[in-house]
Amino acid sequence: MAQTFDLIFRGGTVVNQDGETARDVGVSGGRIAALGDLSRASAAETVDCRGLHILPGVIDTQVHFREPGAPHKEDLESGSLSAVMGGVTAVFEMPNTAPLTITADAMADKVARARRRMHCDFAFFIGGTRENASLLPELERLPGCAGVKVFMGSSTGSLLLADEADLRRVLSVIRRRASFHAEDEKRLNERKPLRVEGDPRSHPVWRDETAAMLATERLVRLARETGARVHVLHVSTAVEMAFLQDHKDVASVEVTPHHLTLEAPDCYERLGTFAQMNPPVRSAEHKAALWRGLAQGVVDVLGSDHAPHTREEKEQTYPASPSGMTGVQTLVPLMLDHVNAGRLSLLRFVDLSSAGPARLFGIARKGRIAAGYDADLTIVDLKRRETITDERVASRAGWTPYHGKAVTGWPVGTIVRGRRVMWEGALVTPAQGEPVNFLETLDRRARG
Repeated sequence: MAQTFDLIFRGGTVVNQDGETARDVGVSGGRIAALGDLSRASAAETVDCRGLHILPGVIDTQVHFREPGAPHKEDLESGSLSAVMGGVTAVFEMPNTAPLTITADAMADKVARARRRMHCDFAFFIGGTRENASLLPELERLPGCAGVKVFMGSSTGSLLLADEADLRRVLSVIRRRASFHAEDEKRLNERKPLRVEGDPRSHPVWRDETAAMLATERLVRLARETGARVHVLHVSTAVEMAFLQDHKDVASVEVTPHHLTLEAPDCYERLGTFAQMNPPVRSAEHKAALWRGLAQGVVDVLGSDHAPHTREEKEQTYPASPSGMTGVQTLVPLMLDHVNAGRLSLLRFVDLSSAGPARLFGIARKGRIAAGYDADLTIVDLKRRETITDERVASRAGWTPYHGKAVTGWPVGTIVRGRRVMWEGALVTPAQGEPVNFLETLDRRARG
């Protein structure tokens, strides 16, 4: 008797942990039901994927969607629309909103706002503070929580935990892997006079590599002393990458497409404050070190650090201008362009963008194309040449630092739990986003 599915993706090249192979993908009930030759099977809908590559759904583990508090920059609906237009099937959103996401009520509010309003699946970080440290073992296990996020250096918003005793306390009580913005607050404050008004080229001078390294060293030392697992976000310096290579037992590593793609001083001369990020885009020497770390396997995941601001805000004179740029929609095309340029393999991209996040954060049923897993797929045309433009950006911010950049490799379809959400640049299914599930919170014995 012939198999019957809800949906079959036919004729594509499936890219997975077992390599690249021409296979059909059969979907039933939102899950992957079968892989292989399904030419004798039937389905309610069949999608022709000949000439396309089918990747596990891309998971962006660092985005700022600004809701609640700053919906003029972005909200959960517009940010997630930008995500699916770029081939991203799930996002982890950050806690520096207003109010801060540091309580059970704030987390529940975000999940309620997001459910079936976001176009992709989602999880939210809980912010770690001095005041809520004792509650973190419970807060990090709330439904829809991606774990704890700590800002060791001030950035956008008012979340900051710079005191070593407070950091030790947080690391001592948490059980899940926690994520850190690692810049040394004391050094940042000492070096503020080095900022040159009207010259964003001074941004990486102020927030220098020593500020990053001091915080990263402190974080790893405290992680060892407390037995914690830590995730260092947006690593941007050569010295950090060399250091973290020797501490992979306690620390995982994220890099961003903008640190891999842009470099100083060129980006500041071309883009001005629109290239301003925390930590900063740095010189070619640091960019090359990030690529070496990626090639050597030190880097675990990619995160876009999508952090939108309006044009009017970004056009303020430096240093009054805020740090942050859009990025969730351009993650896939930028990295596919790097794949086509020979800087990494397609398999390595899959590891960084789906298998890696699932492995680090213990995501249930996502990160692989395998029977029983959610049918989250990012379908791409590796040969398509397109130009990134502001007009394509679905983010409420409406701009990208890559405006006018030609890339080879483009997302054709975004499939979330078996539903075609984006296809050929069009939104084809209403928002039906749901919280991501995590193994450590599904297992009640993990409460410890």
